[in-house]
Amino acid sequence: MAGSVFGKQFVVSTWGESHGKGVGVTIDGCPAGLPLTEDVIQPYLNRRKPGQTRYSTPRKEEDLVEILSGVFEGKTTGTPVSMVVYNTSQRSKDYSEIMNVYRPGHADYTFDEKYGFRDYRGGGRSSGRETISRVAAGAVAVELLKQLGISVQAYAKKIGGIEAVKIRPEDIMKSPLYMPDLEASERAEIMLEEKMKQHDSVGGVIECVVKGMPVGVGEPVFDKLDASLAKAVMSIGAVKGVEIGDGFCAADSFGAENNDAFRMDENGNVIKETNHAGGVLGGLSDGTDIILRAAVKPTPSIARVQHTVNRDGEETDITIHGRHDPIIVPRAVVVVEAMTAITLVDLLFASMTARLDRLIDFFGR
Repeated sequence: MAGSVFGKQFVVSTWGESHGKGVGVTIDGCPAGLPLTEDVIQPYLNRRKPGQTRYSTPRKEEDLVEILSGVFEGKTTGTPVSMVVYNTSQRSKDYSEIMNVYRPGHADYTFDEKYGFRDYRGGGRSSGRETISRVAAGAVAVELLKQLGISVQAYAKKIGGIEAVKIRPEDIMKSPLYMPDLEASERAEIMLEEKMKQHDSVGGVIECVVKGMPVGVGEPVFDKLDASLAKAVMSIGAVKGVEIGDGFCAADSFGAENNDAFRMDENGNVIKETNHAGGVLGGLSDGTDIILRAAVKPTPSIARVQHTVNRDGEETDITIHGRHDPIIVPRAVVVVEAMTAITLVDLLFASMTARLDRLIDFFGR
């Protein structure tokens, strides 16, 4: 199976299945000298692990990370960093009833058609559990960005149409839905309770803000910063749309209001008066906050009768049992953060060779 490798300079390779022995990741291209231990990575994994609130699957997994290589005495060595998280709470029998049936909203049918075979136990490589590997690699990327004064923070912007308006970053971790608006979070929780009683699920929007990004990161053609971010975030299973800055709202605006006017600040630096572009111009970072949003679909596994077909082409009905999230958004927040960070590090490393004068400054004698 191709397609499990991401990046050109900071290369991330993920492996493992939902009901296999474990999932893991190898990072090639991480520079030596970065302080890194399991204790640094674990808090990121804790944000996506199951069973923490009423709004996530009750599957109990500690999701404890183990660093297998690339770290010595608490710092990276410059060799590949390999990490693993072992699965400890698989209940494959929960999936035996759907082994020959295509679940609506899942990759069962398309996976079967492509490979002529599928791991029906939780979706295999198509499972959301694959994102553990991304979060572990993303934790390393976030730590690298911190060394450069760059921060990445994501949160639930909208859940089931209920939007966070009063953005208070300090409230994100106080909300079981990772919303930065506790009033909106409370209303969303009430709505979620009602949908859970109806055996239904809910979608939402994740917003990610990057601060401290220098000007000029990205490439002006195929590897545009915004295009690379869109690909990275769209590769997350439940994401169905990505926008940068004003995004789709820009289609309803006019040039005079959508353009971000430039001016000089008191220190003689070029700045923008507004940020409709979301921190990206011509595929390159412009020095202002990068603002990205991801639309996340409702969880497709719902305990309702749904119409489908089986592998023999017979129409049938299905009711999905097992342990499933009524909403994907809260646990996907850190995944969006991770993929954003991985992309930024990869493009930052690529930018190091963009100008001869900087190469001479670094390597010249």
